[in-house]
Amino acid sequence: MNTEKEAEAQAARSMREEVLQARMAQVKHTVIVMSGKGGVGKTTVAANLAVALSMQDLDVGLMDADIHGPNIPKILGIEDKRPEIEGSTFLPVHVTPRLKAMSIGFLLPSRDSSVIWRGPMKANVLRQFIADVEWGELDYMIVDLPPGTGDEALSVVQLMGKLDGSIIVTTPQELALLDSRKAVNFSRILRVPVIGIIENMSGFVCPHCGKEVNIFKYGGGERAARELDVPFLGRVPLDPQMVEAADNGTPFVLQQGSRVRQAFEEIVEKVRAFVEGEGGAEESE
Repeated sequence: MNTEKEAEAQAARSMREEVLQARMAQVKHTVIVMSGKGGVGKTTVAANLAVALSMQDLDVGLMDADIHGPNIPKILGIEDKRPEIEGSTFLPVHVTPRLKAMSIGFLLPSRDSSVIWRGPMKANVLRQFIADVEWGELDYMIVDLPPGTGDEALSVVQLMGKLDGSIIVTTPQELALLDSRKAVNFSRILRVPVIGIIENMSGFVCPHCGKEVNIFKYGGGERAARELDVPFLGRVPLDPQMVEAADNGTPFVLQQGSRVRQAFEEIVEKVRAFVEGEGGAEESE
Protein backbone atom coordinates (compact mmCIF):
# COMPACT_ATOMS: atom_id res chain seq x y z
CA MET A 1 0.00 0.00 0.00
CA ASN A 2 2.72 2.45 0.99
CA THR A 3 4.66 1.56 -2.16
CA GLU A 4 1.61 2.40 -4.30
CA LYS A 5 1.12 5.74 -2.55
CA GLU A 6 4.80 6.59 -2.93
CA ALA A 7 4.61 5.74 -6.64
CA GLU A 8 1.52 7.93 -7.06
CA ALA A 9 3.22 10.79 -5.22
CA GLN A 10 6.32 10.43 -7.38
CA ALA A 11 4.19 10.43 -10.54
CA ALA A 12 2.42 13.60 -9.39
CA ARG A 13 5.75 15.31 -8.68
CA SER A 14 7.06 14.30 -12.09
CA MET A 15 3.96 15.69 -13.77
CA ARG A 16 4.28 19.00 -11.90
CA GLU A 17 7.92 19.22 -12.93
CA GLU A 18 7.02 18.56 -16.57
CA VAL A 19 4.41 21.33 -16.48
CA LEU A 20 6.89 23.74 -14.90
CA GLN A 21 9.53 22.95 -17.52
CA ALA A 22 6.96 23.41 -20.29
CA ARG A 23 6.05 26.87 -18.94
CA MET A 24 9.70 27.93 -18.76
CA ALA A 25 10.34 26.64 -22.27
CA GLN A 26 8.00 29.38 -23.54
CA VAL A 27 10.15 32.11 -21.98
CA LYS A 28 13.11 33.28 -24.02
CA HIS A 29 14.91 35.26 -21.30
CA THR A 30 14.54 35.25 -17.51
CA VAL A 31 16.02 38.00 -15.35
CA ILE A 32 15.84 38.31 -11.56
CA VAL A 33 15.99 41.72 -9.86
CA MET A 34 17.65 41.64 -6.44
CA SER A 35 18.82 43.90 -3.64
CA GLY A 36 20.91 43.12 -0.61
CA LYS A 37 18.60 45.18 1.63
CA GLY A 38 15.19 46.78 1.55
CA GLY A 39 14.41 50.42 0.86
CA VAL A 40 16.60 50.83 -2.23
CA GLY A 41 13.75 50.95 -4.75
CA LYS A 42 14.18 47.45 -6.13
CA THR A 43 10.51 46.89 -6.90
CA THR A 44 10.20 50.30 -8.55
CA VAL A 45 13.19 49.44 -10.74
CA ALA A 46 11.80 45.97 -11.59
CA ALA A 47 8.37 47.36 -12.52
CA ASN A 48 9.72 50.19 -14.66
CA LEU A 49 12.23 47.84 -16.29
CA ALA A 50 9.40 45.49 -17.27
CA VAL A 51 7.34 48.38 -18.66
CA ALA A 52 10.33 49.75 -20.55
CA LEU A 53 10.98 46.35 -22.16
CA SER A 54 7.32 46.02 -23.17
CA MET A 55 7.56 49.45 -24.80
CA GLN A 56 10.11 47.95 -27.20
CA ASP A 57 7.50 45.62 -28.71
CA LEU A 58 8.50 42.74 -26.46
CA ASP A 59 6.13 40.39 -24.63
CA VAL A 60 7.01 40.63 -20.94
CA GLY A 61 5.91 38.84 -17.79
CA LEU A 62 6.49 40.37 -14.34
CA MET A 63 6.44 37.90 -11.44
CA ASP A 64 6.23 39.36 -7.95
CA ALA A 65 8.21 36.92 -5.81
CA ASP A 66 8.12 39.21 -2.77
CA ILE A 67 5.53 37.22 -0.82
CA HIS A 68 5.58 39.39 2.31
CA GLY A 69 5.73 42.74 0.51
CA PRO A 70 3.85 42.34 -2.80
CA ASN A 71 3.97 45.92 -4.08
CA ILE A 72 3.91 45.28 -7.84
CA PRO A 73 0.08 45.69 -8.06
CA LYS A 74 0.29 49.10 -6.34
CA ILE A 75 3.17 50.40 -8.44
CA LEU A 76 1.47 49.36 -11.70
CA GLY A 77 -1.97 50.63 -10.70
CA ILE A 78 -3.63 47.21 -10.88
CA GLU A 79 -4.51 46.64 -7.21
CA ASP A 80 -8.19 46.14 -7.97
CA LYS A 81 -7.65 43.53 -10.66
CA ARG A 82 -7.78 39.77 -10.12
CA PRO A 83 -6.34 36.94 -12.22
CA GLU A 84 -8.92 34.86 -14.03
CA ILE A 85 -8.99 31.12 -13.41
CA GLU A 86 -9.44 28.47 -16.09
CA GLY A 87 -9.65 25.05 -14.48
CA SER A 88 -6.54 24.81 -12.31
CA THR A 89 -4.69 27.52 -14.23
CA PHE A 90 -4.38 31.23 -13.42
CA LEU A 91 -4.35 33.84 -16.17
CA PRO A 92 -1.95 36.65 -15.23
CA VAL A 93 -3.26 40.20 -15.03
CA HIS A 94 -2.68 42.25 -18.18
CA VAL A 95 -1.06 45.60 -17.40
CA THR A 96 -0.77 46.48 -21.09
CA PRO A 97 -1.31 44.31 -24.19
CA ARG A 98 2.37 43.24 -23.98
CA LEU A 99 2.90 43.16 -20.21
CA LYS A 100 1.42 40.61 -17.78
CA ALA A 101 1.89 40.41 -14.02
CA MET A 102 1.28 37.94 -11.20
CA SER A 103 1.48 38.65 -7.48
CA ILE A 104 0.24 37.18 -4.23
CA GLY A 105 -1.20 40.67 -3.71
CA PHE A 106 -3.97 39.81 -6.19
CA LEU A 107 -5.06 36.84 -4.07
CA LEU A 108 -5.15 38.32 -0.55
CA PRO A 109 -8.48 39.13 1.14
CA SER A 110 -7.55 42.80 1.51
CA ARG A 111 -4.65 45.17 0.84
CA ASP A 112 -3.81 45.11 4.55
CA SER A 113 -3.64 41.31 4.83
CA SER A 114 -0.27 40.03 6.01
CA VAL A 115 1.30 36.80 4.81
CA ILE A 116 2.63 34.83 7.78
CA TRP A 117 4.23 31.80 6.17
CA ARG A 118 7.34 29.70 6.60
CA GLY A 119 9.72 28.81 3.79
CA PRO A 120 8.01 25.67 2.41
CA MET A 121 4.69 27.47 1.89
CA LYS A 122 6.42 30.35 0.10
CA ALA A 123 8.33 27.93 -2.12
CA ASN A 124 5.09 26.19 -3.03
CA VAL A 125 3.43 29.46 -4.05
CA LEU A 126 6.43 30.43 -6.17
CA ARG A 127 6.24 27.06 -7.89
CA GLN A 128 2.56 27.72 -8.60
CA PHE A 129 3.38 31.17 -9.99
CA ILE A 130 5.52 29.41 -12.60
CA ALA A 131 3.71 26.13 -13.26
CA ASP A 132 0.07 27.10 -12.67
CA VAL A 133 0.06 30.49 -14.41
CA GLU A 134 -0.58 30.62 -18.16
CA TRP A 135 2.17 33.08 -19.05
CA GLY A 136 2.21 32.09 -22.70
CA GLU A 137 5.16 32.89 -24.93
CA LEU A 138 7.33 35.65 -23.49
CA ASP A 139 10.42 37.48 -24.67
CA TYR A 140 11.31 38.37 -21.07
CA MET A 141 10.29 37.22 -17.62
CA ILE A 142 11.28 39.76 -14.95
CA VAL A 143 11.20 38.41 -11.38
CA ASP A 144 11.04 40.89 -8.52
CA LEU A 145 12.69 39.15 -5.55
CA PRO A 146 12.35 40.25 -1.93
CA PRO A 147 15.38 41.92 -0.29
CA GLY A 148 18.22 39.66 0.76
CA THR A 149 19.39 36.21 -0.24
CA GLY A 150 16.92 33.98 1.59
CA ASP A 151 14.25 31.39 0.83
CA GLU A 152 12.46 33.12 -2.03
CA ALA A 153 15.61 33.97 -3.97
CA LEU A 154 16.96 30.45 -3.60
CA SER A 155 13.60 28.88 -4.53
CA VAL A 156 13.21 30.98 -7.68
CA VAL A 157 16.72 30.19 -8.90
CA GLN A 158 16.28 26.47 -8.26
CA LEU A 159 12.78 26.29 -9.76
CA MET A 160 13.52 28.26 -12.90
CA GLY A 161 16.76 26.52 -13.69
CA LYS A 162 19.00 28.35 -16.14
CA LEU A 163 18.59 32.11 -15.78
CA ASP A 164 19.90 34.76 -18.12
CA GLY A 165 21.12 36.81 -15.20
CA SER A 166 20.55 38.97 -12.15
CA ILE A 167 20.29 42.73 -11.77
CA ILE A 168 21.40 44.15 -8.43
CA VAL A 169 19.76 47.38 -7.25
CA THR A 170 21.55 49.54 -4.69
CA THR A 171 21.75 53.12 -3.47
CA PRO A 172 25.05 55.01 -3.25
CA GLN A 173 25.57 54.91 0.53
CA GLU A 174 28.01 52.42 2.00
CA LEU A 175 25.46 50.35 3.97
CA ALA A 176 23.46 49.52 0.85
CA LEU A 177 26.64 48.82 -1.11
CA LEU A 178 27.80 46.33 1.54
CA ASP A 179 24.59 44.35 1.10
CA SER A 180 24.67 44.63 -2.70
CA ARG A 181 28.01 42.83 -2.67
CA LYS A 182 26.28 39.93 -0.91
CA ALA A 183 23.68 39.78 -3.68
CA VAL A 184 26.46 39.63 -6.28
CA ASN A 185 28.14 36.80 -4.38
CA PHE A 186 24.77 34.99 -4.09
CA SER A 187 24.48 35.07 -7.88
CA ARG A 188 28.01 33.80 -8.35
CA ILE A 189 27.60 30.94 -5.89
CA LEU A 190 24.44 29.80 -7.71
CA ARG A 191 26.08 30.34 -11.11
CA VAL A 192 23.66 33.07 -12.19
CA PRO A 193 25.33 35.58 -14.54
CA VAL A 194 25.41 39.09 -13.06
CA ILE A 195 23.97 41.43 -15.67
CA GLY A 196 25.03 44.39 -13.59
CA ILE A 197 24.43 46.88 -10.80
CA ILE A 198 21.96 49.78 -10.92
CA GLU A 199 22.62 52.75 -8.65
CA ASN A 200 19.16 54.01 -7.65
CA MET A 201 18.37 57.33 -5.93
CA SER A 202 21.59 58.67 -7.37
CA GLY A 203 21.13 62.39 -6.87
CA PHE A 204 17.97 64.32 -6.00
CA VAL A 205 16.41 66.22 -8.89
CA CYS A 206 15.34 69.63 -7.58
CA PRO A 207 11.80 70.33 -8.85
CA HIS A 208 12.51 74.08 -8.98
CA CYS A 209 15.87 74.34 -10.72
CA GLY A 210 16.28 70.85 -12.16
CA LYS A 211 19.74 70.40 -10.63
CA GLU A 212 20.85 67.19 -8.90
CA VAL A 213 21.78 67.16 -5.21
CA ASN A 214 23.64 64.07 -3.95
CA ILE A 215 21.58 63.25 -0.86
CA PHE A 216 22.73 59.61 -0.68
CA LYS A 217 26.25 60.27 -1.99
CA TYR A 218 27.14 59.51 -5.59
CA GLY A 219 29.02 56.91 -7.57
CA GLY A 220 29.04 54.13 -4.99
CA GLY A 221 27.22 51.67 -7.24
CA GLU A 222 29.68 52.21 -10.05
CA ARG A 223 32.59 51.79 -7.64
CA ALA A 224 31.12 48.54 -6.27
CA ALA A 225 30.63 47.23 -9.81
CA ARG A 226 34.24 48.02 -10.64
CA GLU A 227 35.55 46.38 -7.46
CA LEU A 228 33.40 43.28 -8.01
CA ASP A 229 34.23 43.16 -11.73
CA VAL A 230 30.60 43.24 -12.88
CA PRO A 231 28.94 45.63 -15.35
CA PHE A 232 27.57 48.97 -14.18
CA LEU A 233 24.17 49.50 -15.81
CA GLY A 234 23.59 53.12 -14.85
CA ARG A 235 22.20 55.60 -12.36
CA VAL A 236 18.54 56.41 -11.73
CA PRO A 237 18.10 59.86 -10.19
CA LEU A 238 15.81 60.41 -7.20
CA ASP A 239 12.90 62.42 -8.54
CA PRO A 240 9.96 63.40 -6.28
CA GLN A 241 7.65 62.92 -9.25
CA MET A 242 8.80 59.29 -9.49
CA VAL A 243 7.71 58.70 -5.89
CA GLU A 244 4.34 60.32 -6.58
CA ALA A 245 3.91 58.30 -9.76
CA ALA A 246 4.57 55.03 -7.89
CA ASP A 247 1.99 55.97 -5.26
CA ASN A 248 -0.51 56.71 -8.03
CA GLY A 249 0.20 53.46 -9.85
CA THR A 250 1.74 55.10 -12.92
CA PRO A 251 5.10 53.73 -14.13
CA PHE A 252 7.39 56.75 -14.29
CA VAL A 253 9.17 55.40 -17.34
CA LEU A 254 6.08 56.40 -19.33
CA GLN A 255 6.71 60.08 -18.62
CA GLN A 256 8.14 61.79 -21.68
CA GLY A 257 11.31 63.84 -21.42
CA SER A 258 12.26 62.86 -17.86
CA ARG A 259 15.76 62.01 -16.70
CA VAL A 260 14.42 58.84 -15.12
CA ARG A 261 12.95 57.66 -18.41
CA GLN A 262 16.22 58.41 -20.18
CA ALA A 263 18.12 56.47 -17.50
CA PHE A 264 15.83 53.44 -17.90
CA GLU A 265 16.08 53.52 -21.67
CA GLU A 266 19.88 53.39 -21.42
CA ILE A 267 19.72 50.62 -18.80
CA VAL A 268 17.35 48.54 -20.95
CA GLU A 269 19.73 48.77 -23.90
CA LYS A 270 22.58 47.47 -21.73
CA VAL A 271 20.43 44.67 -20.31
CA ARG A 272 19.35 43.57 -23.78
CA ALA A 273 22.91 43.73 -25.08
CA PHE A 274 24.07 41.48 -22.23
CA VAL A 275 21.20 39.00 -22.39
CA GLU A 276 20.71 38.80 -26.14
CA GLY A 277 24.31 39.44 -27.19
CA GLU A 278 27.65 37.79 -26.59
CA GLY A 279 28.05 39.19 -23.06
CA GLY A 280 25.51 36.86 -21.50
CA ALA A 281 26.89 33.80 -23.25
CA GLU A 282 30.41 34.55 -22.14
CA GLU A 283 29.42 35.20 -18.54
CA SER A 284 27.41 31.98 -18.21
CA GLU A 285 30.05 29.64 -19.52
